[in-house]
Amino acid sequence: MLKFSDLALDPRVLQAVIDTGYETPTPIQEQAIPFALEGRDVLGIAQTGTGKTASFTLPMITRLGRGRARARMPRSLVLCPTRELAAQVAENFDTYAKHTKLTKALLIGGVSFGEQDKLIDRGVDVLIATPGRLLDHFERGKLLLTGVEIMVVDEADRMLDMGFIPDIERIFQLTPFSRQTLFFSATMAPEIERITNTFLTNPARVQVERQNSASTTIEQALIQFTPTRRDRSFTEKRAVLRSLIKGEGESCTNAIIFCNRKMDVDVVAKSLKAHGFNAAPIHGDLEQSQRMKTLDAFRDGSLHLLVASDVAARGLDIPAVSHVFNFDVPSHPEDYVHRIGRTGRAGRLGKAYTIAVPNDDKYLSAIESLVKQPIPRGVVPEGALTGLDESSSDKPREARGEGRGKPRERDRNRKPKRDESAAPASMEPIAQPVAVAVDVVAEAPAAPAPRRDERRSERRDDAPAREERRSEAPPREERRSDRREDAPPSRDRRDDRRDDRRDGGRDRREHSVVGMGDHVPDFILRSFKITAVTADDAEDEPATGTDG
Repeated sequence: MLKFSDLALDPRVLQAVIDTGYETPTPIQEQAIPFALEGRDVLGIAQTGTGKTASFTLPMITRLGRGRARARMPRSLVLCPTRELAAQVAENFDTYAKHTKLTKALLIGGVSFGEQDKLIDRGVDVLIATPGRLLDHFERGKLLLTGVEIMVVDEADRMLDMGFIPDIERIFQLTPFSRQTLFFSATMAPEIERITNTFLTNPARVQVERQNSASTTIEQALIQFTPTRRDRSFTEKRAVLRSLIKGEGESCTNAIIFCNRKMDVDVVAKSLKAHGFNAAPIHGDLEQSQRMKTLDAFRDGSLHLLVASDVAARGLDIPAVSHVFNFDVPSHPEDYVHRIGRTGRAGRLGKAYTIAVPNDDKYLSAIESLVKQPIPRGVVPEGALTGLDESSSDKPREARGEGRGKPRERDRNRKPKRDESAAPASMEPIAQPVAVAVDVVAEAPAAPAPRRDERRSERRDDAPAREERRSEAPPREERRSDRREDAPPSRDRRDDRRDDRRDGGRDRREHSVVGMGDHVPDFILRSFKITAVTADDAEDEPATGTDG
């Protein structure tokens, strides 16, 4: 049997491998490392958990042992689709390069640009990055890729799913043509094959077992059930998940639970914690510090259940994961292979459960077509769906009367709506105002409203009576009336205007509007008389113009 000592690795690298406890390489390592040490391009295809990371890390460290890094010009580049996978590659590099003087830099989102710039300025031998953050540094003028000797693309099919292929093509064009390229993936989509044909030169194709297959060390089971109601599907799936975890007992030392949507990750994690399970969520919307903290807790065993989106399906290298639960059937069949590949790693045994409802049939067909075998069927644990009440339904909280607090005072005092279909108790109160309104309109032409000038003249005619009332008023009113009588004629005009304003204000409010109202212009109410001019009248008219 071939051992690591037979692969012509650097003695310092070999010592680091021995320190980790590994002696025998995996099939992908056994086939890929010799080609990589020769400097050839390599296209590696193998399912998750077979040791692809060490397949390019070990020969890279061996080849970079000769040479020196320059500022802002990394000697090698490793591209990863997710932050977690990039961080895992960085950890592997630290493990296997601990006896060398090689340096590295990790360029991922969620970390300050300033700290990363300092590492690049000093010069690094290995640059591990996600495509987006790498291009950000390049466009800021902080990074040059003309010194790259070895370029690695890890999980290339995941790059395709996440839309990184245009960025990968651009990065390839920024690196030297003479570079060595190592391409690794668990699946081989047509778009990936096109890129390898374009940017790889006579690659050595290394394929372990059948493409798109799951490891034989994983025991799979499909749990299918039909929800009692459509709106209770999410609730009953959570109940089935809890029953499966309890049914495994102590054999479930830790587990990863996968959901399709980030919002479901939070809900499932919160539900598990509410039922006494030690669970925490991880997805792309969390801060990088929180994600790393959660992963560290899962690695050291302080966290039992990790509820994750597909962002964690790639790159989690935790050898001792005993179970994987697919709370949702993945919509992309390749994701199924990567999800269940989180367990049963490095020759260990693992279990993978998938919960499905009738709406998932088309996704299941695609998965079974990809892996070329049916997924073994399991049964719903006994009593999993009993004891669920209506309050646990997945209807919106408002529909269940939750989350709205106490009703407002005005809602409590609001009168109930009147039934429009019911006849009123008495129609007379409704009919009387209508009849009165009709009578008023009918009588309007017979009693036109007095014009404003007429009312003004009437008030002037009543002046003596008002003067008599003023004389009977208290002394203060008498002094005020004296001042009004002694006022100049201009004051009288102002009084007239004030009366006009009163007419437009108080009088309008005191008197009901009849007919067209007081706003009718005076010229409309005036009559014009046109008389014909006779010849005799024309002779009596004075002559106009000038005599000629």
